[in-house]
Amino acid sequence: MGETQTPATKPEKTRGGVARLLLWLAGILVVLALIAAGAAYGGWVWINQQFEAPGPAAANETVLLPRGAGLIAIANQLEREDLVEDARLFRVMVMIDGGDRDLRAGEFAIPEAASMAEIYDILRSGQTIQYPVTAAEGLTTAMIARVVEAADVLTGEIERLPAEGTLLPETYLVSRGDTRQGVIDRMQAAQAALIAELWPNRADDLPFDTPEEAIILASVVEKETGIAHERPMVASVFVNRLRRGMRLQSDPTIIYGITQGEPLGRGIRRSELDSTSNPYNTYQIDGLPPTPIANPGRDAIAAVLNPPEGEYYYFVADGTGGHAFASTLAEHNRNVARWRRIERERAQGG
Repeated sequence: MGETQTPATKPEKTRGGVARLLLWLAGILVVLALIAAGAAYGGWVWINQQFEAPGPAAANETVLLPRGAGLIAIANQLEREDLVEDARLFRVMVMIDGGDRDLRAGEFAIPEAASMAEIYDILRSGQTIQYPVTAAEGLTTAMIARVVEAADVLTGEIERLPAEGTLLPETYLVSRGDTRQGVIDRMQAAQAALIAELWPNRADDLPFDTPEEAIILASVVEKETGIAHERPMVASVFVNRLRRGMRLQSDPTIIYGITQGEPLGRGIRRSELDSTSNPYNTYQIDGLPPTPIANPGRDAIAAVLNPPEGEYYYFVADGTGGHAFASTLAEHNRNVARWRRIERERAQGG
């Protein structure tokens, strides 16, 4: 089979080389014509002056160059959109510089009155306009997929949705035309890189053995508090409970088992707390739930891998948006009673 491929490849490369040579020669002819036209102004000096002169853009503009566009198409588009005065001159100067293969596809910002030389530098820099796509900490994989699907600067479908908890929530900068699957893949790669960075420096004697288990616990921490400075404390509570063989007793795990992480829209029922059929009910199961219940952020992951030393085993809402932490059940019961009182007062409008 190798003998049949080689003859077919060489003519193709030869044709491409001939086409490129012809294009270059055509460019030289255009240069000569332009030099002749500008002879009264100093020939080549005049051409350079035209290439570096302010362009026709009356304001800051953007240009979207499609993938696969060649130099001729790009130059014509720039002239058609009133960004350069002369597509021929732009094309020839780029070819003389040897940059005809350096121009990038994408969306570029073109400053007001940008010269052809400035536009050339912008297009070969590859510095396209960037748009933020933000995946918040604690979203499920399905929720993050909806965020990515809603980003109208992206293209294509999400063809492979990763497992729960394998994406790193952050703000990702994307270019118009990037694929949705590519952004999802970036999020997955970012979490893998973060785990590779943090796992070797984890604390000793943690009550879990694998990075996957760390992500499960981090997802529970993430769902229990949205306050950054509380994440280490919540992580410490859960690590302490696991070390002692206590159940996590985390409400968000129950909700995940019922709705797969979508909002429950009501309080958890007593029957749901007592249910043994929900494999995510950490009031009834020992240890960790079977999978992550969300995608934890960097801080939550770091917190479970290096939790602060402490003797806290309990926490409950304190009425301020945060939590009251306790070392003993008696202290915790007092905190719970205080929270119930706050709830009643709020219900009564007090």
